[in-house]
Amino acid sequence: MKILVVGGGGREHAIVWKIAQSPKVDKIYCAPGNGGIAELAECVDIGATDIENMVKFAKEKAVDLVMVAPDDPLVLGMVDAMEKEGIRAFGPRANAAIIEGSKAFSKELMKKYNIPTAGYEVFTDSASAIEYIKKGTFPTVIKADGLALGKGVIIAQNLEEAEQAVHEMIDDGKFGKSGSRVVIEEFLTGPEVSVLAFTDGKTVKPMVSAQDHKRAYDNDEGLNTGGMGTFSPSRLYDDAKAAECMENIFLPTIKAMSAEGRPFKGVLYFGLMMTANGVKVIEYNCRFGDPETQVVLPRLKTDLVEIMEAVIDERLDEIEIEWEDNAAVCVVMASGGYPVSYKKGYEITGLDNVGDLTVFHAGTAIKDGKIVTNGGRVLGVTAVGNDLDEAIKNAYAGVSKISWTDEFHRSDIGIKKYN
Repeated sequence: MKILVVGGGGREHAIVWKIAQSPKVDKIYCAPGNGGIAELAECVDIGATDIENMVKFAKEKAVDLVMVAPDDPLVLGMVDAMEKEGIRAFGPRANAAIIEGSKAFSKELMKKYNIPTAGYEVFTDSASAIEYIKKGTFPTVIKADGLALGKGVIIAQNLEEAEQAVHEMIDDGKFGKSGSRVVIEEFLTGPEVSVLAFTDGKTVKPMVSAQDHKRAYDNDEGLNTGGMGTFSPSRLYDDAKAAECMENIFLPTIKAMSAEGRPFKGVLYFGLMMTANGVKVIEYNCRFGDPETQVVLPRLKTDLVEIMEAVIDERLDEIEIEWEDNAAVCVVMASGGYPVSYKKGYEITGLDNVGDLTVFHAGTAIKDGKIVTNGGRVLGVTAVGNDLDEAIKNAYAGVSKISWTDEFHRSDIGIKKYN
């Protein structure tokens, strides 16, 4: 088989790495890819959202399966475009990817089908939004409706912060069209857990649980990022919680999407909060999470390509998905100044000294034969162990051997019970 993976970050490196282990696969392309992915796949200089050229390339190379990994091309309809040309593609069509593409849609879906989530209202003008906020309590959550690279969520501690966030999103266009509509949401408290699930629109098979650390610095301080590290399994997500989520959240969501004429096929990411009143949904993502994928896929025993084909063919109920009884930890090594501004082009040293650890490249490039930094989140150093404590120790041993100018990382990934 020839497979094309769309995207170029740490998540895509982990997906390519797992696909490369399948005996079914002869050739992997990745567009646009990165410096690390280039060791496993032929990288192609096509932007992840360039649907026209991506389809053209897939046809020219007679690709057997296209794996669309990032949210943007899914929401824009890349899977629809591939299918229209007779190309098998893994991921939801645009009318199902809206579950991430519009927070207002996902909240209204949960309300309609009684899926537990925070109370909310949706606004398109700042005056009405601020009046609503004044009647509520703090902190309160303000979300840009559309995709905003994981940065469109503000937790306002007081009215001043709330007003600033609303004005920036609606009036100043900070997130473009994504922020022209905002969701004002009740602030929930409790630990967060991520559960990704394979689904073919009828059957849903959850993956092993994970927990992400969003804040830039230790002790959950600093700005929100796309994720500074993650670990699997969650210390909090047990069999009872899994059963509760399957009954109240996972199956109802899949059934709701089908009932709306939007059957979801691909990977559905459930961002969950363990509240005093049960598990509630914070958000949905229409794809593998980043960096959660970097700890979930190393624990997957079953051939990922077999799973993707079963999802596309709507026969997920026919296969058994097996997982390693171990733990995995991913520590993100980032560029100084991330997530605001940072420099690129620094040479990375020590990548050959990490032993049997897996280093997933998120923001790297090859320059003059050397691996250099090319993004904010640069590497995800991933290790497995018999338990979380062993995996944490192994991951940080790898981190200590890699360096570049202005590198920084958190030193507490996986150590506390929840983020």
